[in-house]
Amino acid sequence: MPGCWIRLDAEILLCSVLNCQRITLYVHFDQPLEEHELAQYRGYVARRAAQEPLAYILGSRAFMKYDFKVTPDVLVPRPETELLVECAAKLAGNIDKPELLDIGTGSGAIIVSLLDMLPNAKGTAVDVSPGALKVAQQNAESIGVAQRLNFVRSDLYANLPQGVKFDVIISNPPYIPSADIGTLAADVKREPRLALDGGADGLDFYRRIIAGAPKYLNGNGFMAFEIGSGGAPRLRRYRAHGFCSERRNYLCRRIIGTCRLILTALRCVRRRR
Repeated sequence: MPGCWIRLDAEILLCSVLNCQRITLYVHFDQPLEEHELAQYRGYVARRAAQEPLAYILGSRAFMKYDFKVTPDVLVPRPETELLVECAAKLAGNIDKPELLDIGTGSGAIIVSLLDMLPNAKGTAVDVSPGALKVAQQNAESIGVAQRLNFVRSDLYANLPQGVKFDVIISNPPYIPSADIGTLAADVKREPRLALDGGADGLDFYRRIIAGAPKYLNGNGFMAFEIGSGGAPRLRRYRAHGFCSERRNYLCRRIIGTCRLILTALRCVRRRR
């Protein structure tokens, strides 16, 4: 980890102990710590030195407008996923009272943020992990959207009610190829493997989500994903499943000089007989 990031993490942890902003550390740089503060800070530093993710130590991560609770049961929300939320909210804003489905909700950062941005929307959050669903529900309650959100423990669509339809299916599924998991940063490897491992080519979950979508997606609905740059061209083949790329809303952003994020929307298309 570069020295600048070590210093930043150290300052963030100290701010958490002192319940202050970073500027306070510089203004009151000569203020000694109380014994209990020093003990807590040393504990935090030891955990970070052992490569525990910073968000797990703090118990939260900023995402969009809010601080979301995070635990080792969930993937830590990333800033680039905010682009997925912004893109989906713009598209869904054209739908009257949209019904949203978040597959692999984790902390709930995506669906909770969308419901906050779309006051007329309702949502369903699914995850195979009961621990993740508990965290997502707590975030929904603290942000005030829980009354518009259902939680279902499910492997993708398996436990959804029969006949239910959605206008938006959104997901940030695991997209790291299995062979690449060992090359990840040490703190990333501390996050749930279920939320990272996308199978041999990183596309296992995309195939399953897209294959099952026609049964649950309304005719004017769309799917939106966060996907690694190497997987995007392969989405073209899913025209055969009755979907086309929503090119007007296709978005690629460069993050820290690397094209690591591609947002793409797929819409149902009606075939001419």
